[in-house]
Amino acid sequence: MTRDINPKNIFMSVQELDIKVERKSLSELELETKGTIFWNLSPAELVEHSLANKEGNLTDVGALMADTGEFTGRSPKDRFIVKDSETENTVWWSDINIPFDEANFDRLYNKMISFLGNRNLYVRDAIAGADEKYRLNLRIINTLAWHNMFCYNMFLRPDKDQLEDFDPDFTIICIPEFKANPDTDGTRQENFAAINLTRKILLIGGTAYAGEMKKGIFSVLNYILPHKHGVLSMHCSANVGKEGDTAVFFGLSGTGKTTLSADPDRSLIGDDEHGWNEDSVFNFEGGCYAKVIDLSREKEPEIWDAIKFGAIVENTRFYPGTRTVDYSNKQVTENTRTSYPIYHIKNALPNSIAGIPKNIFFLTADAFGVIPPISKLNKSQAMYHFISGYTAKVAGTEVDVTEPKTTFSACFGAAFLPLHPTRYAELFGEKMEKHQVNVWLINTGWTGGPYGVGSRMKLKYTRAMISAALEGKLDHVAYRKHSVFGIGIPESCPNVPDHVLSPRATWEDKAAYDLKARELGTAFIQNFEKYLDFATDDILAGAPKF
Repeated sequence: MTRDINPKNIFMSVQELDIKVERKSLSELELETKGTIFWNLSPAELVEHSLANKEGNLTDVGALMADTGEFTGRSPKDRFIVKDSETENTVWWSDINIPFDEANFDRLYNKMISFLGNRNLYVRDAIAGADEKYRLNLRIINTLAWHNMFCYNMFLRPDKDQLEDFDPDFTIICIPEFKANPDTDGTRQENFAAINLTRKILLIGGTAYAGEMKKGIFSVLNYILPHKHGVLSMHCSANVGKEGDTAVFFGLSGTGKTTLSADPDRSLIGDDEHGWNEDSVFNFEGGCYAKVIDLSREKEPEIWDAIKFGAIVENTRFYPGTRTVDYSNKQVTENTRTSYPIYHIKNALPNSIAGIPKNIFFLTADAFGVIPPISKLNKSQAMYHFISGYTAKVAGTEVDVTEPKTTFSACFGAAFLPLHPTRYAELFGEKMEKHQVNVWLINTGWTGGPYGVGSRMKLKYTRAMISAALEGKLDHVAYRKHSVFGIGIPESCPNVPDHVLSPRATWEDKAAYDLKARELGTAFIQNFEKYLDFATDDILAGAPKF
């Protein structure tokens, strides 16, 4: 049912809105503005501001629809880290971590501060990290009300007592309207995201894609937690069962990470970013940021029901003449998304902290039909596959993809790793060994042949295999080794036909399978060459062998 919307409320100016403004100073940033500073507004107030500023529209379920403009996703080639005495010998400098000059950062900062001098600002105090021993206090400065609402959703929300003496550890300044001058500012083009780990500031300009703020702070935590505290930061989802058994799910886009971690019988810890310390797994965030292309209640009921007042939908479009979102519409981008606070999920764990993982799942959508639907990894194999972060893209997923294509992303999140991937893998291996964690490789991709010949693994079988692993029903079955990858394939699993468990058995042409397995193993080895100088013998022992 469409909600009634009062046009007068939509088109009131910000000055007309009856909202209390806190008179706080941003003098520590050398920022003095003649505009108004709106500090820690509620979602309702931010919706009012967004509508008054004409930043978006309301959908029929009360969510705020907003566009991100030219950039409908992150711009990895325009993400920089300042290279200074703190980072010179610690950051893994690469095409992922692009060095940025201190003087250029300082120049950009001063220009951005000057740019804000006459503008209304939305300021939010927030937290990254549910474990108070490792949390990062954030101060976020936005020029767009909907961006500030995004930060309310995505970061943890301090209570009234925490706000009394709030002292920020890191500052985000996000100004989509500000564009850099590549000739003088040292950027590649007009948009940028620049992290200064010494000054503890993240500058974002020239792009309105809100995910740059979320992933910028994830990158900061990926530096601080492993480097300074020995805490493993992870790009993963996590849930916990009624008996307190924690499960972690790693996987790149299209592997089923969100679907398989959303279990009505288990509580959601978080859907994207977590830390693993000595005694727990804890969420970094206070919300979820999910893709919504082709969303339906049947496929993703938890996400569907979470999109209501307080949620944001990005770059979506209405059915003509309505306020109902057409989730199949790709007019703007296929990367349409929703942001909502985690409490919109009914079975979300309130404190976002649970115990040490008992089971970890690496999800891959292997389009070549080689990887078993479930297999168990030893420590070396787990570290090797963790660094590899493998999945495959199939025809139609990207413009230039016409046949299955291997995709590797270190630690299932290479774009956000300031340290060398082997640092995270070694931490992973240490924790896995210390806590005797089971690590499983799950193939949600093809069986019976590659893409175009075989078929996609049935979801009911994948769910049955994960349930069997979680319930300990695979602890005492017989295993055999895969001929190329050496991983352990169970010979039986409840509610799954035995022949499904062996990928080779599902192929009519066994010789063709053997050839394709060698080809995929070779791709793994070639991808890993860039890590050889840092990889230990323990990690390399997990490589394919043929």
